Amino acid sequence: MPKPLQYRSGSLIYFQGDIADRVFILQTGRVNLVYQDIETAQDVHDLVQPGEFFGVKSALGRYPREENAVAIQDATIMAFTVSEFEALAMANTRIIMKMLKVFSNQLRKIHKQVSSLMATEEQNPEAGLFSVGEYYLKSKNYGQARYIFSRYLTYYPAGKNAAQAAANLQQAETAMARAGAGSPQQGDEAKAPAPGTSAGSTAAPPKDLSDTAKAYYDAVSLISQQKYQQAYLSFKKIVDANGDAEYVAKSTFEIGSCLFLLNKYEDCIRYYTMMITKYPKHPDMEDALFFMGQSYERTGKKDQAVTFYKKILSMIGNEEDGTHLKAKRALKALEA
Repeated sequence: MPKPLQYRSGSLIYFQGDIADRVFILQTGRVNLVYQDIETAQDVHDLVQPGEFFGVKSALGRYPREENAVAIQDATIMAFTVSEFEALAMANTRIIMKMLKVFSNQLRKIHKQVSSLMATEEQNPEAGLFSVGEYYLKSKNYGQARYIFSRYLTYYPAGKNAAQAAANLQQAETAMARAGAGSPQQGDEAKAPAPGTSAGSTAAPPKDLSDTAKAYYDAVSLISQQKYQQAYLSFKKIVDANGDAEYVAKSTFEIGSCLFLLNKYEDCIRYYTMMITKYPKHPDMEDALFFMGQSYERTGKKDQAVTFYKKILSMIGNEEDGTHLKAKRALKALEA
């Protein structure tokens, strides 16, 4: 028989895309299920009350989870294997009737993954981001160029300029290596995204960018100068202003990275938990998970860190990208 599991408020029970092999029944507390509506692309929040089950559809159908499940109060949850839940349901017809009611409502809508917001946007933001990278590259600000082109490939992996961005990224990294500003030191993999850029080495982005975009790249420059508190406040100001959606999304992620760089690991974990819940399709999801894993590791919670590293490695994507490789190395070090 399954044993009750304890989850603190704010804990992630499972991620969207996780392999579904368990059915959950909430005993005490409250759980929030967050997914995107296929018709409106808006976040939908389903609250699970004590006595209710969740995760049934994906487990019985044997396909990945379609939502994030987050404890919003301290919760006690029973986790059943599929066979255990089937036996429980067969012995209790009320559960079967409840399942039929839930499934009949859910069949009115198709719950499937929504195409990445960044991939469906107009090309202007893509072209603008690429032009900023080229500006830094031509100005020989290689640290910032490397960061911008890596961001471009994260947001637009199949973009119009993806091949050139990859070549430019390699050029920037080669130039940095020749200048003696190569790979980060061991244990510093999650530090500033643009290492090797000397303090005070700033460059103004092209003038045709929006004010929000300029503010974003100014904040990026602060990170490269290791002015993390100032960068944090700048990114937060961009998010609070809620202007250009492109750069609000990027700044939302960067706030968490600043918290990590400020050694505020518990705050980093809480912040990214909130971000994942609110933006389950965020293009920087893997990087956010890595920062969370690093934060757990640095606070001595190695089991939780392993969970996050394994989550990154289980995600579909380029297995040779930087985040996958860092997660693989970090996992190997913990399991050694």
